[in-house]
Amino acid sequence: MESVNTSSEWLNYHHLRYFHAVAREGSLRRAADKLRISQPSICAQVKQLESALGETLYHRSGRSIMLTDFGRLIYGYAEEIFALGSELLTIAKRTPTTRTLRLHIGIVDSFPKLLSLDILRPIFAHHPPVRVTCSEGKLEDLLGQLASHRLDALLTDEPPPSNVKVKTFCHSLGKSGVTFCASPALSKKLRKRFPQNLHEAPILLPTQNTALRRDLEKWFRSTEIEPVVVGEFEDAALAKIVATEDIGITVVPTVIESEAIERYGFVPVGRTTECQIQLYLITAERRIEHPVVALLAREAGRTLIGRRKKAKPTSARSKAARGEK
Repeated sequence: MESVNTSSEWLNYHHLRYFHAVAREGSLRRAADKLRISQPSICAQVKQLESALGETLYHRSGRSIMLTDFGRLIYGYAEEIFALGSELLTIAKRTPTTRTLRLHIGIVDSFPKLLSLDILRPIFAHHPPVRVTCSEGKLEDLLGQLASHRLDALLTDEPPPSNVKVKTFCHSLGKSGVTFCASPALSKKLRKRFPQNLHEAPILLPTQNTALRRDLEKWFRSTEIEPVVVGEFEDAALAKIVATEDIGITVVPTVIESEAIERYGFVPVGRTTECQIQLYLITAERRIEHPVVALLAREAGRTLIGRRKKAKPTSARSKAARGEK
């Protein structure tokens, strides 16, 4: 039978527990009191952890300690590890049918928040219950967390860049045209027909690094429209809030137009399908094994299809917004 050398392959969780206590309490003395061991002993245990990891975890600062950047990273992992351990003990006392599933999902800043809620809604109704942790950020940062398995999946409005080194699989959820929305006061000043009513009008756009911004600028050039950019936003929700103050026109996916109008009091001033918002679910595996991620992929596409059917404009006001007679 082949022997396996495990001397340097296993993390000593006792050492990690001592470090976790020091980091949480902020001092060796308080951690030692909490664990009921001597300060020299806890210090020696943490030193062994530093030796195993090859990095310094903290520095002394008077009677307190200051975590290094690496120490803060390890503390984050320790928090998750011991939280899972606590949950494991709790679950072990329950019946298997009451086990809590966990979903860690990343959402790109520019992903429509109103649509995020619709996509996640089936998960909150799932049985057995699901504990959902949502993280927001830039696509590159979230891809790194997906690669290290700190996230189970990502919701994004653009595919990973071709030069990304992370192996990912892109599952298309669908697409939507865009609607230009304004506050009632600002909409009254836009007297021309669409899209000429956007010319020299104040507008709030996504930042330059987004696919939607590139599509919008291409469309502006093709229609010879030159709006006045008064704000650029990574967070699409913040752009909507700013638009309520009569500061500028904002752009929303047509599939969530009715919710945007109801929630923010907007007036649609035009629509186009020549600018498309593409929506994706990104995973680190081709075949989705996580049961909740599989549910997300299956139901999210249906959600978007259902919304697109409801969003078809039929009223005279809708035709006017599109510039039709």
